[in-house]
Amino acid sequence: MKTPERHVALVADTLNDPRWVAVQARDARADGRFFYSVRTTGVYCRPSCVSRPARPENVAFHDSAATAERAGFRPCKRCKPDQPSLQEQHAAMVTEACRLIENAETPPTLEQLTKPTGLSPFHFHRVFKAVTGVTPKQYAAAHRASRMRSELDRGGSVTEAIFDAGYNASSRFYETSNQVLGMTPSSYRAGGIDHDIRFAIGECSLGAILVAQSGRGVCAILFGDDPDALARDLQDRFPRANLIGGDHAFEQLVAQVVGFVEAPAIGLDLPLDVRGTAFQQRVWQALREIPAGVTASYSEVAQRIGSPKAVRAVAGACAANMLAVAIPCHRVVRNDGALSGYRWGVERKRALLKREAQA
Repeated sequence: MKTPERHVALVADTLNDPRWVAVQARDARADGRFFYSVRTTGVYCRPSCVSRPARPENVAFHDSAATAERAGFRPCKRCKPDQPSLQEQHAAMVTEACRLIENAETPPTLEQLTKPTGLSPFHFHRVFKAVTGVTPKQYAAAHRASRMRSELDRGGSVTEAIFDAGYNASSRFYETSNQVLGMTPSSYRAGGIDHDIRFAIGECSLGAILVAQSGRGVCAILFGDDPDALARDLQDRFPRANLIGGDHAFEQLVAQVVGFVEAPAIGLDLPLDVRGTAFQQRVWQALREIPAGVTASYSEVAQRIGSPKAVRAVAGACAANMLAVAIPCHRVVRNDGALSGYRWGVERKRALLKREAQA
């Protein structure tokens, strides 16, 4: 039997362990990060297990399922911690569906995507959107758009690019060409010729700031030390676009962005022209859902988009972000909380986080 002192110590050890909070909340986001065992039943579980809550003095934590089993515990029959979690199963299923979409000449129907999974179309559609942040139809459209841009970049004819990208009729593509490319296909291939982008460069406490806007919305917010370098960066993105200096009304937009940089509490609600791969857009949407004053690690973002192993790809999407503060990649930190990997410099990242924490 446990002595009273031993009992109190066991209870305190569990209650003081931050993992106990996840167990009490049955937090599925903690699945895979650790496991817990129950001395009185001899089993070990995932944090999300729906079994009857254990008493804290009977709980021990383990870094892996193998560690729990070496300690003499057997896997719980309800949460099956020795098998892939439901989240991992869904991620694998959606990954395979994405491969089918990417390898198909024309977008597969929902029924074709659902058949290998054994799920109903409704359930599969809901799982796919929960994992990727977009529907299968939207993912297919984003993939075709990416292929279209790649084909145009190769220099072939517009007609060839349309059919090589998987559009079964040129009319279908031209109906959505502005959403896909932000301009006509011939203008895109020519580096944005005849495509108007208004921009202005201002000053804020973090240095120079460039704000650019296409006909669809704000397409770039860039920090830097050299205003000329910022203008060249924008020009490199659209080498033959019509870069037009902003008028007084546009400068008000720049002032709005600068105001948000200086005082994040005022918020920033702008129409954005966000262009990227389907994966990048999933990451960027997840970043926009991180509240001001809060940070998340690259691995946490990967978990949230249903791709827990894509940590490096998440970091790459953050680095590719052209919309500073509007898509808050500065809120993503390393697992240990340290700052790293900010396109516009770690000191600017630190300053932005400090201001948001004080807001």
